[in-house]
Amino acid sequence: MKVTAAVSRGKGDAPELEPLDLEAPRAGEMLVRLVATGICHTDLHEHPGRHAPQPIVLGHEGAGVVEALGAGVRGFEPGDHVILSGSSCGRCPSCLANRPTYCDLAMPLCFGGKRLDGSTALKCGEDSVHSHFFGQSSFATHTVVPERTAVKVDKDLPLEKLGPLGCGVITGAGAVIEALQVGYGDSIAIFGVGGVGLSAVMAARLVGARHIVAVDVNAERLALARELGATHVFNSDDDAVKQIRAVTGRGIRCSLNSTTVPAVHTMALEVLAMNGTAGFVAAPRVPWAPAMFPMLAGGRQMRGILGGDAHPGLFLPKLIDYWRQGRFPFDRLLTFYRFNEIARAFDDVHHGRVIKPVLLMEGTP
Repeated sequence: MKVTAAVSRGKGDAPELEPLDLEAPRAGEMLVRLVATGICHTDLHEHPGRHAPQPIVLGHEGAGVVEALGAGVRGFEPGDHVILSGSSCGRCPSCLANRPTYCDLAMPLCFGGKRLDGSTALKCGEDSVHSHFFGQSSFATHTVVPERTAVKVDKDLPLEKLGPLGCGVITGAGAVIEALQVGYGDSIAIFGVGGVGLSAVMAARLVGARHIVAVDVNAERLALARELGATHVFNSDDDAVKQIRAVTGRGIRCSLNSTTVPAVHTMALEVLAMNGTAGFVAAPRVPWAPAMFPMLAGGRQMRGILGGDAHPGLFLPKLIDYWRQGRFPFDRLLTFYRFNEIARAFDDVHHGRVIKPVLLMEGTP
């Protein structure tokens, strides 16, 4: 079928809309009509070409409606509303332990730009265009996805709002609840309050953390963090380590860093109390090494976190239920754009004008 997709070809500041041919779903796949898709920083980083091959259709925070099923698909039918998340094999030890973001085949499935057999679902004339980015390539009006990539949701939900749950939101909230296991009375410092960091702030409030410290250089985002549940906010340029440690008098049990700034990675370790854990969801952008003796002497550790350590099929329904209850207002982070405004949306998120841009496809509200 003919679709419209935003294609990255290693040029320009944003993907450009093109007409492409999308093949029918194969065994274990579904055809999904996209209603909306969020834009994540990973999309910005991959557009110039970092890990995935090009040309490629990016996008990995999609939400839409199932239109057709390939052979063998179970648990879905045409007309179902779905959120799309990352791809995984379903058979390795990590998948069997409900940790699909650590799937043994995560890199080829999410960044390979094709199925494991080497085929793609998209063509421009006779030329192949890479597909299956994070199992979805949702910068398109329609996409073909593996069954494991989709999470079915109730049809009365506002589908246009739900896409970011599949990556940015689950990463922040899952990091707090699943990976770091923050609980009642706990303390956490969150460095960087974009979509991931603010989702972490909301999750920390949800579980009853006593001290929720938000750290950034953007005063408006720190103000929003305060509204969403942060008990303390600090500008990272203002001797933040001393101020954060003073919040409890002995340091913080855990920190979560969503930035790539080496100095911030250092701060996220320095604020920890004894036996504290520094979680991080992005690596430093230049070579960096932690101070090992303070980690050893304090029994501290660093913890890499992908996708919030959460199983989308199990965790996203919980977040949606919390949203229905008014306890997890993730939709306050969203700014909407028409699909043909993708270049403006890319520019706005690149310059920090918005927290979470969401592209609305044709016919959406």
